Amino acid sequence: MLPVAFKSGMSARIDEQEVLHVAHLSRLKLTTEEIGRLSAELSTILDYVDQLNRLNTDGVEPTAHPLPVRNVFREDRVGESLDPQEALSNAPQREQTFFRVPKVLDQQSA
Repeated sequence: MLPVAFKSGMSARIDEQEVLHVAHLSRLKLTTEEIGRLSAELSTILDYVDQLNRLNTDGVEPTAHPLPVRNVFREDRVGESLDPQEALSNAPQREQTFFRVPKVLDQQSA
């Protein structure tokens, strides 16, 4: 849920209800103090974005990165793998030759 029609030159305000909505979607438990602080901080961020939107960018070429970037990954090579028991030696939980991890999503929340 984004703030109501954010237009250049218009100060946007993220109210506490919007912070609570995003916290709920993110599964975050926030204190009353955190809700107030985040409301103010997010509003400040949107004010800064508004300042950036007012900049004259005519003739400025769009870029994804300020410096030329190239892929620095190495070529894939077939190599020796770790033995499954060695790979799992420090695992807090395991099931046979697999890492056991807590369930993140259940059928009702997916």
